[in-house]
Amino acid sequence: MTINFKKTYRFAVKSALYITLFSTGLVGFLTHLFFSFSYQFSLIFALSIAAFSFIVIQYRVERFIYKKVKKIYDDVSLLESSTFRNQPITTDMATLTREVKKFATDKKLEIETLKVREEYRREFLGNVSHELKTPLFMVQGYLSTLLDGAMNDKTIRKKYLERAEKGVERLIYIVQDLDMISKLEIGELNLEIAEFDIVKLVQNVFDLLEMKASKKDILLMFDMKYNKPVMVVGDQEKIQQVVMNLIVNSIKYGKFKGSTEVSIEDLTDEKVIVRITDNGEGIEKKNISRLFERFYRVDKSGARTEGGSGLGLSIVKHIIEAHDEKIYIDSSFGVGSEFSFTLEKANKNK
Repeated sequence: MTINFKKTYRFAVKSALYITLFSTGLVGFLTHLFFSFSYQFSLIFALSIAAFSFIVIQYRVERFIYKKVKKIYDDVSLLESSTFRNQPITTDMATLTREVKKFATDKKLEIETLKVREEYRREFLGNVSHELKTPLFMVQGYLSTLLDGAMNDKTIRKKYLERAEKGVERLIYIVQDLDMISKLEIGELNLEIAEFDIVKLVQNVFDLLEMKASKKDILLMFDMKYNKPVMVVGDQEKIQQVVMNLIVNSIKYGKFKGSTEVSIEDLTDEKVIVRITDNGEGIEKKNISRLFERFYRVDKSGARTEGGSGLGLSIVKHIIEAHDEKIYIDSSFGVGSEFSFTLEKANKNK
C-alpha cells in the first residue's frame, strides 16, 4: 500500500527559528564585542542559518520521525480500517495521537458490538433450530409410525395424519413469520397506508379471539364504551396483526378468569395511544429488555405448550417501527402487563 504523507513543518520551522535567533544573537554580540556591528551581515547570517537549519531539521524529521510515524500507520492499518487507511499521514504528533486514540476507541466499540452480535447470532440459531426441530420431529415420528404398519388401521391413520398436518402448519407459520420480519427489516414489505377505525379493528380482533379467551375464561373488553369511531392512519391489516399478537400474548400468559382491557387515548394533537392491559403473570424486569427479540421466551418451558412461533412480539415491534411509531411496555411481575403503541390520527390536518 502506498502511503501519502501530509507533512507538517511546524516542528522544523520552530526549531530553525530558535537556532537562528540564538546563532544570530551570538554572532551579533561577538561582532559588536570584537568588531564593528553590521545589520546587513547579521541579516544575511540569520537567513542563511534559518534556511540551513530548516533543511537539516526537516530532512532529519523525514528520515527518522516520519519512519516511526509510518510504522505506526502500517501497524494499525493491518486492522483494515478503510477510513483510517485512506487518510494522509500527518507528522503532527498531537493530531496523530488524537487520530490513533479515536481509532482505538472506535475499534474497541466495534469489537464489543461484534461480540454481542455473535452471542445473539448463536442464541438465535439455537432458537431457530429448536423451534423447527420440534414440529419436524413430530411430523417425522407420525409418518414413520404409519409407514411401519400403523397405516392399515384407519383410526390411527387419520389421527396421525391430522397430527402431522398440525406440525406442518406450525412449520409454515414459523417460516411465514420469519419471512415477514426479514422483509420488514430490509424494507421490502410495502405498507398500504389508509384511514381506518381503530375501535372497529379492536372489536374484530375480540370477535376472532373470543373462543380462545373463553378457554381460560378471560374477558376481552374496552375500558369504556366508544360511541364514535377513532380514525387513524396506517396499514389496517398489519395493525390488526399487531393487536392480534398482543392480545393473544395476553391470553397466553393471562391468569384463569382474568381480563384483557384495551383503551384508546389521545396522546397529542397528532397521535393516539392504544393500550392493551392484562392482569396476568407479568414480566420480570430482567426479561423486559429482550422481550422483542426473535424466539425469546420469558418462560423457557411452559410457553411452548401454548403454541405460536415465538416471533409474535418481534413482528409487533417491526410493524410499529415500519409505521415510524413507538411501542412501550410496562409490567410488574405477578401483577400484569401493559403493551402500548402510538398511531397517527387521521384528522390531524383537518
